[in-house]
Amino acid sequence: MNTRIITPHLIDTFAAHLRDDEKSASTEEKYLRDLRRFAEFLQGRTVDKHLVLEYKTVLAQRGAVTAANSVLASLNSFLRFAGWCDCTVKQFRVQKKAYCPEEKELTREEYVRLVRAAERNENERLSLVLQSICGTGIRVSELQYITVEAAQKGEATVSCKGKTRTVFIVSSLRKKLLRYAKAQGITCGAIFVTRGGKPLNRSNIWRQMKSLCESASVSPEKVFPHNLRHLFARIFYGIEKDIAKLADILGHSNVNTTRIYIITTGAEHKRKMENMRLIL
Repeated sequence: MNTRIITPHLIDTFAAHLRDDEKSASTEEKYLRDLRRFAEFLQGRTVDKHLVLEYKTVLAQRGAVTAANSVLASLNSFLRFAGWCDCTVKQFRVQKKAYCPEEKELTREEYVRLVRAAERNENERLSLVLQSICGTGIRVSELQYITVEAAQKGEATVSCKGKTRTVFIVSSLRKKLLRYAKAQGITCGAIFVTRGGKPLNRSNIWRQMKSLCESASVSPEKVFPHNLRHLFARIFYGIEKDIAKLADILGHSNVNTTRIYIITTGAEHKRKMENMRLIL
């Protein structure tokens, strides 16, 4: 690793390192994609701090700072692995948002309309996928842990990003899941599977959700699996006001990540400020 050239062999070695570090498949894919794009930018040139800083500028010019920071996190991980720590760069400083744009926040009423639209389309599986994510707060990649055994027990053991946590399944969801599994002839294992018995693909779920937008009268910008997880977080926090407990439920190691999930809209902030009645 003394010659600072990013070769296919070095990329493969980094991929093996990510797997040994128990990174999720999606994280590995993302890191390697970012690394290969950086390698394309280099065009065979030797890696040095100047070129990494130049690439950092290119990333900022291409789009959002948050997206650029995500790429820089991937590159810094690789540079540390390669032993080129002197080439790592700082991420862009981003001021934390006090509220999220209303056009991005999925409301409870819109969630209900999506579920009802799936039911009208006689797509019971999609309806239950929506309810399982929003009703438990799990990631779409964790749907595989919603099994017949978990539904019978009322809790699922979820392993993700090197951590294991227990996810509770409320009784009303348990009944729906078991009824659906029985109707589909699924006696054990994952409930949400393809006809071939494999866990549902994330992209397939995303496309099916998007297909509901028009009939549910919900903006497509709001409809993606992770927004259901955000809705769960906001509703739970609105009831419990316990961010530490919510972080445990969501599987977050840092409550700062959880804070992103419970940011409310500007309209709600404005209502709260009006209720303060501090203008005499």
